[in-house]
Amino acid sequence: MIIKMQNVSWRRENTYILRDINWEVKGSENWVIMGLNGSGKTTLLNIVNGYIYPSSGEVTILGKRFGKYSLQELRKEIGWVSSSLQENLYVNETVLEIVLSGKFATIGLVDTPEQGDIDRALELLENLGCPEFINRPYRSLSQGEKQKVIIARALINSPRVLILDEPCTGLDILAKEQLLATIEKLSKAENAPTLIYVTHRVEEILPAFGNILMLRKGSVFSAGKTQKVLTSANLTDFFEAPVEVEWMQERINLRLINKNEIGMAL
Repeated sequence: MIIKMQNVSWRRENTYILRDINWEVKGSENWVIMGLNGSGKTTLLNIVNGYIYPSSGEVTILGKRFGKYSLQELRKEIGWVSSSLQENLYVNETVLEIVLSGKFATIGLVDTPEQGDIDRALELLENLGCPEFINRPYRSLSQGEKQKVIIARALINSPRVLILDEPCTGLDILAKEQLLATIEKLSKAENAPTLIYVTHRVEEILPAFGNILMLRKGSVFSAGKTQKVLTSANLTDFFEAPVEVEWMQERINLRLINKNEIGMAL
C-alpha cells in the first residue's frame, strides 16, 4: 500500500479544510487528484508529504504510519514537482546543478556530488528529452523546459512516489502537450514511481492515470476508476454546471452546455 488514509480530517481553528478523507493508493496504480481552488488539494499533499499532521484520523505512507516513523526519512522517498518550487531555485545555476541539488534536497548545490550522482542526473535529462540543456543557465529555459528539469530533480533520488502538482500551469498548448507526453513516457518506464497528478483541468488527464480522487469543499466527492467517475452526469454535479464529456483516444474533452442547448434537449 502506497497511501492509506482513514477518516482523515484537518482543520484550522474551527474550520475544516479536509473532512473524513478515506483514500487508498496501491503500488500498481497512478492517481489524479482533481479539485477546484479551495477544495483542499494542497492540504492533502502537505499531509502526504508529512509537512502537517491530520487533526484526526490515521495516515500511512509507504507502509509507515504517521507518529511511528521519521517523516524526514519518509520525505526522501517522495518526489514533489510544483511550479512554486521554481520560484525558489537559484536562477543563476546551471541545469545540471539544479538537478543535482535534488540529491541533497537543498535549494542550490551546496554539497559536492559523486560521479554516480552526475551520471544519474545526465541519464535523467537524456530520458526526459533535454540533454542539451545541461550547461545552460536555468533562468534561460522556457517554462516547459524548466518543468522537465524539476521532474529530473525530483527523480534523482529514485523516489517511490512522484507528485506532479499542477505541472502545466503557465504553459501554452504546445508546451503542455509536450510535457504531458513526457509524463506519459515516464509512467511506462521500468521501475517508474507511483504517480500522483494534481489538477483542476480534466483535459490534462492521461491514460496512465487509471484512478481519480475528486475533492470538493474539503471532502471526497468521488473516487474510483477514471473512466467510470468522469461521466457527464457526475461532472455536471461536481462543477454545478451542465457539461458534456467526450472521450477521444483515452483523453477527455469537456464542453459546457449552454442554456439554448439544454432547452433543445428538453
